[in-house]
Order: sequence, then C-alpha cells, then structure tokens
Amino acid sequence: MLTGILCTFDINGLARLYPLTNTHLRDFLRTRRSIRRFKPDPVPDSVIREILHTATFAPSAHNRQPWRFVMLTDPAAKKRLSDSMLEEFQRDLEKDNLPPEKIAKLVDRSRERLTGAPVVIVLCVDMTEMDAYPDTRRRKAEYIIATQSAANAGMQLLLAAHAERLGGVWVCSPMFAQETVQKTLNISKSWEPQAIFLLGYPDETPVARERKPLEEVVKFI
Repeated sequence: MLTGILCTFDINGLARLYPLTNTHLRDFLRTRRSIRRFKPDPVPDSVIREILHTATFAPSAHNRQPWRFVMLTDPAAKKRLSDSMLEEFQRDLEKDNLPPEKIAKLVDRSRERLTGAPVVIVLCVDMTEMDAYPDTRRRKAEYIIATQSAANAGMQLLLAAHAERLGGVWVCSPMFAQETVQKTLNISKSWEPQAIFLLGYPDETPVARERKPLEEVVKFI
C-alpha cells in the first residue's frame, strides 16, 4: 500500500488533502480530463517549470531523453504561431474541398483555442542522440521509439499539470505543419514538432467519456 499525502484541487481551486493510497492514486489518474477552455489567469513560471521538470522523468528508449519543449506565454508569440499554422491548415482544408463556411469555423475555433490558452508548450522529438543504423528497418524502428519516448513525456506533462491543478489538452496539429512551426519558433531542424499542449486553470468541468471495455482492447494470455 502506498503511503503519503496527496493534494488535489477541484474546479474552484479548493484543496483536498488525503493519504496517498493505491485507491487515491488510481482516482487521481482517472480524473485527468482534456480541458479546452481556460480562465485568463496567468500561470506562474515556477509552476510551469515544475511541470516541465516532472515531464522529464518519463521513460525513454536507451534513456536518451529525445524530447524537447518550446514554451510560449507571450500573447504575440502565440498569435504568430497560430497565424502561421492556420494558414497551412486553411490551405489543407481548401484542398479537401470543404465549404468555405465550415473552413472558417474550424480555423476560428483553432485560433481561439491556441491564443486563448495561458500556456502553450510545443513538444518536439530530437533524433540527434538516438542510435544510427545503416538499414531502413532499424532506422524506422529507432525513429518510432524516439517518438514514443516523446509521447511518454507528453503524457507525464499532462499528469504533472493535473497535479498542479491545471487543465490541459494534447493537440496533434504540429504534425501537419512541422516546417512552419520550426520557422515560426526559430528552432533547430533537429527539433521535429510532434504536438502542442495547451495549459491553464480550467474553466470547464468535462464529464468522463466512456471507455472501451478491457475485453475489447486487451488479449489475455
């Protein structure tokens, strides 16, 4: 049985302290939600640094820690990133022959979410320190395990934000505009954008979405 003290916060910011047991830890893990609406309150730099530090304790292939983070809180920087990504997003939607009104709605919603989040963190993967192989099969595998490692850090980041009473959501859009994100943020080409995490104090309380039964997603041997 785990022991210690776990502190959680409800949507109104009220603290709840109770002994850290297996049951409480399971409750903490299962109450994380994808939050897309945030209060305008700024998040202290010290809290952001704690979240990022906790994220780096995720497991990684060969312990190479190939994750890289770009953190934005400046409104002008978030707007530049949003504008550049949405230009590409709109072009893709136009190629899909979607109605103009639907394109405008999707673009406006994406802009509102990205610029409205107090904290925007771009998660990248860096292959610089990963193993190099002469054959295509192993190069592909090495790239996959590096991106899996970055994804581990991303999940750890969301849980760390949850522990700091922040809400957060994972957004995959950088995968469709990697070069655009690199140029806009002026980051190395070795930093390949994988995802964006929007963080802030939650302004909504989503209900838990139904999960598939274990029998549907697990093969017991």
